[in-house]
Amino acid sequence: MLTGKSLNSPNGKTIYRPVSYRRGTMQGVTELPAPETKAAVVEEMFDRLAPRYERMNHLLTLGMDNRWRRTALDLARVAAGDRVLDLACGTGDFARLAASRGAAATGLDFSAQMVAEARARDSGAYVRGDALALPFADGYFDAIVSGFAVRNFTGLEAVFGECARVLKPGGRLAILEIDTPRSLPLRLGHSLYFARLMPVIGGLMSGDRDAYRYLSRSGAYLPDASGFARLFHGAGFDNVWRRPLMGGAIQVLVGQRR
Repeated sequence: MLTGKSLNSPNGKTIYRPVSYRRGTMQGVTELPAPETKAAVVEEMFDRLAPRYERMNHLLTLGMDNRWRRTALDLARVAAGDRVLDLACGTGDFARLAASRGAAATGLDFSAQMVAEARARDSGAYVRGDALALPFADGYFDAIVSGFAVRNFTGLEAVFGECARVLKPGGRLAILEIDTPRSLPLRLGHSLYFARLMPVIGGLMSGDRDAYRYLSRSGAYLPDASGFARLFHGAGFDNVWRRPLMGGAIQVLVGQRR
């Protein structure tokens, strides 16, 4: 077993928390994958989950996940006529919600099966691609949204840099992700559900316990609030701010391209 190291910002606050992981694939492994295998593990896992991923998200969040996506679209000021990228689109929930506002939405995902599922659900534009090398021209999009995906990326600096590259000056980036509540009672309840109940419920209902063990632990990959701010600013975003939802269990991080 290997143990990741903390990465600290200049003010001494922890940006990346230590992560324990094993080498190898996700199948039969209950801890987080090593950095050199993470991309392959995540791709294979989401290919497996694709046929039931959207339904499982709605069930495990009691249908609130699309409410949170609408909030993120509001904060990104997505409007009719905007070109919007749904980054790591999964089965296309964000893209469909953006299109319902009259935006021209494009979904991109690393998983071929996720892209196939998205295309089966609507006639939108969905492409397979890598967040580290987005297949779009500079300054093409007005807004980028991404839901519960940052913890699955490798090389966050490069990903945010690519987001800045394909956004127009003044374009908006909105990241919807999990977080940990600050209140002790809420934090305890969150820990009970997210770390213990969700892997069991998700595993039983999906038939893939390993995947939901990973998903419950993958928050360890996330920067803290100051770390996210550093990444946004370093990639070329200003007006960076954060909106907590659900008592701090969910967060939306927003920035504007310089």
